[in-house]
Amino acid sequence: MDQETTVQESGTRAAAPQSVTRVIRLLEALCTSGEPLSLADLSRRLATPKSSLAALLRGLADEDFVIGSDGVWRLGSGAFGLGSALTQARRRLQSSDPIRDGMRRLCTATGETVLFAVGDAEGDQLTYVDMVESRNVVRYSVSVGDRRPLYATAGGRALLAASPPEAAESYLRRLKAQAFTPATLVDRAALAAAVTAARDQGVAQTIDQAAEGVTGTAATIRDAAGLVLGALVVAAPSSRAQARLEALAQLVRKEAADISRSLGFR
Repeated sequence: MDQETTVQESGTRAAAPQSVTRVIRLLEALCTSGEPLSLADLSRRLATPKSSLAALLRGLADEDFVIGSDGVWRLGSGAFGLGSALTQARRRLQSSDPIRDGMRRLCTATGETVLFAVGDAEGDQLTYVDMVESRNVVRYSVSVGDRRPLYATAGGRALLAASPPEAAESYLRRLKAQAFTPATLVDRAALAAAVTAARDQGVAQTIDQAAEGVTGTAATIRDAAGLVLGALVVAAPSSRAQARLEALAQLVRKEAADISRSLGFR
């Protein structure tokens, strides 16, 4: 008897993560739909058998999270109550907290200085508003509050790539670029190509652009509404970074996505 109970509990625990994920995805589908959804609609959207979803829907209906009527399903009062509670909790948890936590993780993973940069209202420059400094003897450092032009920084190019294409084009048309180093890109066509590459890859990288010997890797962070909050940047000495550009790109892209998800972005 005891052995049977243990096996059943183990099986339940193993299956639970998939069931929890399906419940979350089911509620998300109903949240984003402009109208009630049938079981067949939900099955197609979630790529999940109708029999599995039917059992979940019945359980959610028992708690008033969903309401079934005339063959379709919609959110119930329980879901809205949970949503209200989550909104209140979100207000208590400032967005800077998960961003700062992510910056620390990225600093540990890369061993390099991590910055958070936001664009200015005019859309021409960025400002570094937070920093977690590397412990390496040779490291990159800036002062919080320092400003840089968008075109010559990884964070700036990431912000341009995340903006509407017409906004990036307008910026490049009015740009009067100056070279900060022999490697600084000042040609509009070359800069446009760099922004397009950052948009396609989800990450921007610069080498010796705003300052000699500095390599930057950046990706944007978004909130629940999809708005860009700023750019997550790893800044490292080029002598150390150039041998691992792809690894840095992957780490920054993943951490930016994880932070965005913690802020509610889907």
